[in-house]
Amino acid sequence: MLTTLAIGNYRSINHLVLPLGQLNLVTGANGSGKSNLYKALRLLAETAQGGVIEALAREGGLDSTWWAGPQASARMKRGEVPIQGQHPSEAKRLRLGFATEDFGFAISLGLPIPLPYPTAFMLDPEIKTEAIWGAGAYRPASLLVERKNAMVRAREGNSWTVLDQHADSCESFFNIVGRPRQAPEIGELRAFINSWRFYDHFRIDRDAPCRQPQLGTRSPVLHHDGRNLASALQTIIEIGEVEDLVAALDDAFPGSRLEIDAPPGGLFSVRLHQHGLLRPLGGAELSDGTLRYLLLMAALLTPRPPSLMVLNEPETSLHADLLPALARLIIRASQRSQVWVVSHSAPLIEALSACDGCNVLELEKIQGQTQLSGVGLLDEPLWRWVD
Repeated sequence: MLTTLAIGNYRSINHLVLPLGQLNLVTGANGSGKSNLYKALRLLAETAQGGVIEALAREGGLDSTWWAGPQASARMKRGEVPIQGQHPSEAKRLRLGFATEDFGFAISLGLPIPLPYPTAFMLDPEIKTEAIWGAGAYRPASLLVERKNAMVRAREGNSWTVLDQHADSCESFFNIVGRPRQAPEIGELRAFINSWRFYDHFRIDRDAPCRQPQLGTRSPVLHHDGRNLASALQTIIEIGEVEDLVAALDDAFPGSRLEIDAPPGGLFSVRLHQHGLLRPLGGAELSDGTLRYLLLMAALLTPRPPSLMVLNEPETSLHADLLPALARLIIRASQRSQVWVVSHSAPLIEALSACDGCNVLELEKIQGQTQLSGVGLLDEPLWRWVD
């Protein structure tokens, strides 16, 4: 389980260290930085999947993701001098990191050093440092794997073994180190990060695949856009917690019954029997809110729970009356996975906050900088950057 998330120099986030629990609720006013926090977590996931450089390029390049504010002095924060730019005291770096009960990980990205020959890729980000260390905050003695520019090395007892001397500056050591026996921590953390799931863009438009019959295969994991909804629900019915599925459906739509039309070797489709109707409604007939709730059911009741599940504004398209049922579904899922919910829906926030152990992270903007409301530097978890 993630216990700490740290971000530095990313859009509205100059410095942020968050304590995390089993169920995390990220709230805050519009523009407080919820989306930037979510995007930073996705960037961390991309490191283990080999796509962090491409993800930054899609955001407009590394240069467009830097913290946009000044390096504020104490007098500037107190309002004694106007907010103004200052000459940077160090090289610009985008820093991302996290800690679990067993390991810590951090990555630092920057722009390349100018080359003596012309190239069209001078704006491509480079990975400057990466590190894995033991439990707790980073300290040199706890370092297990270290990457500085092109050199990757791993600790073996009291000495170090070089794993790679020519690491590609655009790829994380999760993707380029091919000797996991010498650095089992790399393989363990890579598997941990690869199991994270993000749900933020279910397609529920008229032409959405989940509204149409789809070729069915066993699907213990719902696709991020929901295209395999019928297969995912049928998989839960056959090998998952079908009692929880029935209870979640009845909690939201009393008297309803779910049916999956699944002919052998044919196309699967969703059928929903609702109280008072003489025939079931197919996927093309379901309202946006009803379909979205079925998608959230399939995601949260997965027979293969991930180490971390992130839901970005799950209340979209849902009527307020459905939000208490959704909150109960999320709380149930947090018993099997660490769950992270980003929301600005007052009813959902109220329902989740009432759960014992819900970690509420309320963000606010102070002088343009995203911060955790009511928490000072001395209250945040202990964190040290490797570089």
